[in-house]
Formats: sequence, structure tokens, C-alpha cells
Amino acid sequence: MENSVEYIKNKIGDFTPQIGIILGSGLGELADEHCDTAIPYVEIPGFIKSTVKGHKGRLVFSNISGKQVVMMQGRNHFYEGHSLKDITYPVKVMKQLGVKTLILTNAAGAVNESFTPGDLMLITDHINFMGQNPLIGENDDTLGERFPDMTEIYKTKLINLAEDRAKELGIKLQKGVYLANSGPSYETPAEIRMARLIGADAVGMSTVPEAIVANYCGLNVLGISCISNAASSTGGIKLSHEEVIETTTKAKTGFKKLILKIIENL
Repeated sequence: MENSVEYIKNKIGDFTPQIGIILGSGLGELADEHCDTAIPYVEIPGFIKSTVKGHKGRLVFSNISGKQVVMMQGRNHFYEGHSLKDITYPVKVMKQLGVKTLILTNAAGAVNESFTPGDLMLITDHINFMGQNPLIGENDDTLGERFPDMTEIYKTKLINLAEDRAKELGIKLQKGVYLANSGPSYETPAEIRMARLIGADAVGMSTVPEAIVANYCGLNVLGISCISNAASSTGGIKLSHEEVIETTTKAKTGFKKLILKIIENL
């Protein structure tokens, strides 16, 4: 951790980010448009390389609306064969760099039948179906307590802020519960019916590990999903990663406007 933080600080100088953003599939353009300094993950001690199409794998630093921001342009996933500790390591580094608020984004499949591809959903809570927890193992008391409370991972004040800013911009927002599976296979129709029964509104393969660790570290968390597809191919349409990228690309204009407006008001 000390090596990671020292390496990054040598690159960014006295830049002290207070806002962190993890950009999911197809949403990395925000970092391209607002980039003062970029560091590839492969150069940072302790970081691992992203192997997923649509994830550039860079830590990007930028001044946005007078706020100092660090963005993960792409994330790593459990299904790539990484441990949850490796996946969530950058969140701990962000904490050490000074981040207080973390905005998590992803592309997700719709479980709620009222959602349509291209919708943006504020995450109000989550269900961890990945079969593991990133906090398993020896606890680091300097980062957080052994048994962290998970009652309000996604802060109500940030959800309200996002809703207010979306209204200003004329952007329709859904709200709901995000369920995380390990992937990389998409869910079966039976699994989606189960997810619906237990209260999920959207399903994906990321975000939950980072949210758990961010909350454990005392960060204020806001989660936003871009609904990229119906969660199972019951309508006869074959699901693909290309479809996910295509839909998030179409939705990115509203997504970027909303994120920038949220940053401006933090």
C-alpha cells in the first residue's frame, strides 16, 4: 500500500483527490475528456491489468468544476480470475490518497420489467451473490473495523443529490437494488426469476465488492447502473458484451452530464 501510494504521489505531486469514480463498461469516455494525468494500472505497484474489452485500465486524475477527482478508467472483475482483495485494492488506495466520496458505475441487466435499455438506475442497496466477501481474512484496523455495518452503503444524501441534479437536467432516473453474480456467463431465465423474487431490480458482475470495501473504509458511496439490456434472453434476443457496449454508448451523453453535475455539487 505504501509503495502504491508513494508511486502515485510521485506522479501527481500535491494533487489530493477527494472524489473517486469507478467507470464501468462503455463509460470510460468521461476520463478521456477530463484527463490531467493518467497512470496505467500495470505501472502501479499492487494494481492488476484489466483484460475486459471497453476497459482501458488507467488511473486518471483531473480537476472538474474546481474539484480534484481520480477516476478508474475500467475495473477488474472476479470472473477474470482475480481475488476480491485484488479487485478492491484500488479502493483502499483511493482512501489513502484522500478520497472521501466514491461514485461507482456499471452496466447492468434489467430484472425489473419496467426498466428499459438506456435507463440510468440509482443503486439503493445490493445483494451479494458472488459467493465471497472482499473483507475475508486478517483485518487492517487502520482502514476499518472487523465487522462493518452495511445498513446504508449507498448514502441517502447522495441519492437525493443525484435525483435533484437529474431533474435539473431532464434525465429520467430509476432506483433499485443491484444483485451481483460472479459471471462471466449471463444469468439463466430461472436465475432472473429468482432475482426478481428476492427483490433485485438489476443484475451485474461487479460493483458490490468495491461498495463493501468503500463502506468499510468510511467512504460515502453513490452507485449508478446503466441498464444495458434485459437480463435474460427470454425474448429470443441473444445477449452479448457488444450489446452492452452499444447501449452504454448511446446512454453516455446523459450519464456524463449527470456525473459532472453531481461532482459540481459535492
